[in-house]
Amino acid sequence: MNRESNSNADLNDDFAMFRESLNGVKPIKQDQVQLKQIKKTQSVELKQQVKQQQSEFYFSDEYIPDIDTSGTINYVKPGADRYLAKQLRRGDYAPELILDLHGLNKETVKQELAALIHACKKQHIACACIVHGIGERVLKHKVPQYLVQHPDVLAMHQAPLEYGGKGAVLILVDLPDDPSFGR
Repeated sequence: MNRESNSNADLNDDFAMFRESLNGVKPIKQDQVQLKQIKKTQSVELKQQVKQQQSEFYFSDEYIPDIDTSGTINYVKPGADRYLAKQLRRGDYAPELILDLHGLNKETVKQELAALIHACKKQHIACACIVHGIGERVLKHKVPQYLVQHPDVLAMHQAPLEYGGKGAVLILVDLPDDPSFGR
C-alpha cells in the first residue's frame, strides 16, 4: 500500500507541475477551411471529358490511311518487323485482353480503344483482341483506321477464328521494356 500511495503522490505532483507550466497560456483560435466537395457526377463528367480529349488526340475521322479494310486487315508500323503480322495471323500471340465494341458509337469506340492501349502499356500486355463485329461494317472499317493512327500500335491483323475471325482484329502494342520485340 505504501508503494501505491507514493505512486499516486508522484502522479499528483506531475499533474500539478503540468498545470503550473500552462499558466498564462491562452488557447489559440483554430482557423477552419471549408473544402468544397465535388459531386460524384462532376468527377465522372470530368473523367469522361479527359478520355474524350485523349481519344481525339490519337483518332481522327478525317484521316484515312492507305490500308485495305475490305479484305483481310493487315498492318505493320513502318520500321517494325513485317513478320509480326504473320505471327498474329498464325496465332503466335494470344490476346490477354479482349475489347468488345458491339453496340458502341464511333466516339465511344475511340475512347475505349485509347483506354485499351493505355491498359496494355500499363499492365505490360503485348497482344489484345478488339471485337468490332461485322454488322453494317462501320466499325469494321473505322477500327483499323483508328488503330493505324496510334503511335503505340506496332501491328494488327484480322483475328484467327477462335478470337472472332472477320469480326475482330488482333493488335500488338509497342512495349519498349519488352525484349521479345527485337528492334
